Formats: sequence, structure tokens, C-alpha cells
Amino acid sequence: MSSDSEKPSADVKPEEKTSSPPPKKPEEKSVDLPAFEKGISDKIIEKFGDKVEVAFVKQDRVGINVDRDNVHDVAEFIRDELNYDHVESVSGVDYPQDKEIEVVYHIGSYTDSSLASQILVLSTRAQREENPIPGNDATKLPTLRDIFYSVEFHEREVFEMFGVYFEGHPDNRRLLLPEDWADLPPLRKDFAIKGR
Repeated sequence: MSSDSEKPSADVKPEEKTSSPPPKKPEEKSVDLPAFEKGISDKIIEKFGDKVEVAFVKQDRVGINVDRDNVHDVAEFIRDELNYDHVESVSGVDYPQDKEIEVVYHIGSYTDSSLASQILVLSTRAQREENPIPGNDATKLPTLRDIFYSVEFHEREVFEMFGVYFEGHPDNRRLLLPEDWADLPPLRKDFAIKGR
């Protein structure tokens, strides 16, 4: 037995769910970039436009990304117009998923006191071969040896450890490994230590 009182009346509407307002996004804070360092990056952008990308600007550091075709011109501008006079180190980073190897130059100055604590990080990328034959494959970049003498041994180390051949370098011989090394360059991510 059911009574009519148990049935909902036609006038009663089902309860509507009230949705809460979407959460507020945190307000984006404007970042105040260090003026001196921003001035350096602005000069590079003014000269090269979309041929370069500013990776970061922070206290005592400016990071610039550039493709292999423009790295020599950008490095020359950094030396001649911005007074950076030596490369402190050169390192490699293997990106097998991108099929590229990045070469990173850390550039400083001994002669300009306003740049005494500054490091300009210049990065470029070379094509990465799956089966490298260092010096005889497409993993090549132009050398910066004619611009910064101090890259001579650093580029040699990147050549033997990552397989990046520097075109125009006066001495692309191995530095640490034996001349008859026949395995993958040992700092590539797919290099396997024998017996492990």
C-alpha cells in the first residue's frame, strides 16, 4: 500500500547541486631581473633577435641558447662587444630522447672588472648519432677556439667524452682516452660499463 503523500509532488524540483567557484589561480608575481645582467641579455637580443633565446637571467649569471649555425657569431659578439675574454669550462649534456647533445660554454672575463663575478652561459646543440663514429658522423659543431683560446682542451674533452667533433679545431685528438678507443663515448647515457 502506498499513499499519495509518499510521491513527490510535481511542484517540487530535485535539489540542484551548487557548484563552488573554481579555485583562484595564484597571482603571478612580477620578477625583478637584476638590471646589470638584464642589460647584457638585452644587448645580445638586440643584436641577434630571434636567432638566440635567453634561457635565464639571474644574479651574476645570464644563459643564452643559440643554434649551431649562429654560435660562432654570438661568441664573437660576446668577446668583442661585451668584453668576455675567456671560457672557464665547456661541458656536454646528452639528450638521447631529443637526438641531440648540448655543449655548454661558461664564459667570464679577467680584464673587465665589471664582469669579475659574471658568468655568461652559452649553449648550443649538435645532432646525436645513434651509432657514433666521432669525427666521421653528423655530431659536429663549429669550434670557438679561434675566438677563445682557452677552449682548446675543453673542446677536446667534449669530443672524446660525448663524440662532438669541433670543426676548425686545430687538434681534435683524444685527451684522456687511448687513441684506439672503439666503444661509445663514455659520458653518453647509453654507454654501459662492461661487467655491470
